Order: sequence, then C-alpha cells, then structure tokens
Amino acid sequence: MLSRVVERQTDMIGYTDLLKIQSLSKLTGSDIYVKCEYQNPGGSIKDRAALQLVKDAIDSGELQPGMSIVEGTAGNTGIGLAVVAKSLGYDLLVVMPNDQTPEKTKMIELHGARLKAVPPVPFKNPEHFYHTARRIAEENDNFWWANQFENTSNMRAHYLHTGPEIWQQTKGEIDILVSVSGTGGTIGGNSQYLKEQNPNIEVWLADPDGSGSYEFLRSGEYKSAGSSMTEGIGIMRLVENFRQAKIDYAVNLPDQDLVSIANFVREQEGIVLGSSSALNVAAAFFAALHREPGKTIVTFACDLGERSASKLYNPDYLQSRDISQVAEPIEKLMQRYKTDTKRILKVERQYWLD
Repeated sequence: MLSRVVERQTDMIGYTDLLKIQSLSKLTGSDIYVKCEYQNPGGSIKDRAALQLVKDAIDSGELQPGMSIVEGTAGNTGIGLAVVAKSLGYDLLVVMPNDQTPEKTKMIELHGARLKAVPPVPFKNPEHFYHTARRIAEENDNFWWANQFENTSNMRAHYLHTGPEIWQQTKGEIDILVSVSGTGGTIGGNSQYLKEQNPNIEVWLADPDGSGSYEFLRSGEYKSAGSSMTEGIGIMRLVENFRQAKIDYAVNLPDQDLVSIANFVREQEGIVLGSSSALNVAAAFFAALHREPGKTIVTFACDLGERSASKLYNPDYLQSRDISQVAEPIEKLMQRYKTDTKRILKVERQYWLD
C-alpha cells in the first residue's frame, strides 16, 4: 500500500489499520482484531467524529468563517476538534472536567485550543461541562456548539467511513463487532452500517462499572454501581447517537480485568492499550470464549495507550482505587470468563426505539 501525500492533517483522518492480536487469537481460536484508531493525527477515534461534525456544520451553514467552535468533552474529542479546527482555520474552546488525565489536557493546548476546566459534577448540575459548553454557544453568536452527544454527524462519521473500512478490511467476513460507548457515535454508526451489509453480525456493547448503559439495555432505566478509571465511557442518559445503535449483547467488566488484559497483550506483543481500548479487548476476548472458534471479531484501539499512563499503568493510582497492579494469570481469567455467563446480557428490547 502506498503512503498518502496530504495537504493538511484532516486529510490524514481515517483509513486506519486492522491489527490482529496474535496472543488472544491463539488462545480463543478466533481472530481478534483491533482497529488502530491511534493512527489518526489526534491520536484517537474521536478525530473521525470531530471532522464529520465540523464538515457537516460548514456544509449546512451553521459554522461560518470567523466563528469559533465550543465543545464539552472528557478529552479525546477535544483533541480531535483541536486538530480539525486548526487545520480548517477555526478557533476552539474546549470545556473539560478537571479530573481528566494531564496527558489529554496538555495535548488539547498543544494543538492550539483554549481550555476551560470545570469541576466534575453530575449532569443535572448546570456547571456540568456539557451545559457549560451549550451555554457559551447560546450566549455568544460567534460560537458554534459541536454537541457531540446529540449531533448525529458523530455517528455518520462511522457509518460513512469506519464501518465501510472494517467491511473492506475483513472482506465482509466479520462475525462480531465489540465497542464501548460514550456518546454512542462509534457503536451507532458502525453497527448500522455493518448490519446493513450482514444482519447476522453480532454487536456487543462493552460497559465498565459506573456506567448505566448495561442496566438501560436490561431494564430501560439508567442505574449504575461502582466507578471506573475509563474516561468518556458510559453515561447516565439516552442520547441521540446511542439511539442509532443496533446492539445484540452487552457485557459489564470491572477495572481489574482491564489491568490483566492490558498487561498481558503488552507483555506478549508490545501493544500498549489505553483503558477504554483495554475494555474493548477484554470484551472481545470474553465474546470469543462464548462462541465457537473460527470467528472474526473486530474492536477498537480507541486512542494512544500513553494517554492512560497516569492511571492504568500507574501503581499509585491503581492502589488508590484498590485495584491490584498484578495481572490475573491469563489461564485463570479465561476460565472465569468461560463460566461467567451471567455477565452476558442478550438485548431483547430496544427501548430507545419506542
């Protein structure tokens, strides 16, 4: 494959590689792949959504030359928007909770955006980062609010681009798609596209402790227990991008499993996963162990693993959350996953379509 010659960083977004995780594939007898979204110029899958959000706003006339972009984000969308905004000549203001990793905060500023840090408060609080970004746009005519949670240009990025890439890369032989969900854009757009190509493809939602998505799919209500070190994953309300998702199964996994999986693939293959990517890979491993061998399973390496250095790979941080930095032996983890059928939720009803 020839490398590309491009005019600006936005031209580099997409067309990421599909990497087989050899160690886990060998253990399960199925091919487990990660789509290497850290290859995007902003280092994460959120570059795709950022570009589509801005392009669609320009095309519709909502975003005019000379206006500024504002968005509330847990980090990666802010970095992606910073790359896109600078490439296309717009200023960007990012509103972000002040408890996110310093790696993400620094990258937003290095890519040329302004940062407004706010306390991490519940969504109902008017000072929540989402409401703060919306309010800034409402009070200033020169700001356009990207609104990644409700703006379906987010999922369109994956329906138009990521899903077709996966279909082409697997030659249409994908059996299972596994994805976490924050805004719902990734799982929404990819599941829609891939199920249009083959309705028999299984879509699995990977959900961490502290998220209400698993319980919503079970009962129609958002309830959560515990918390997770994963950032930007799992929310406590139904948003428009998640409404687009076509989900067959969901699995909830604890942070301790992310440590085990992340350390295993790092030691075996030198693959450094971020926390959300580790959740994806753990859930893909789980799904593989509950299906016959020979499946093709695709999930996402959502961002650069180094963005989780201060949490997932930080012994002091793990200790503060009562998480052991010692990985559970992979054989023991396999056996536990094989017998833990109660974690699998088969999605019978789609409340969000009612």
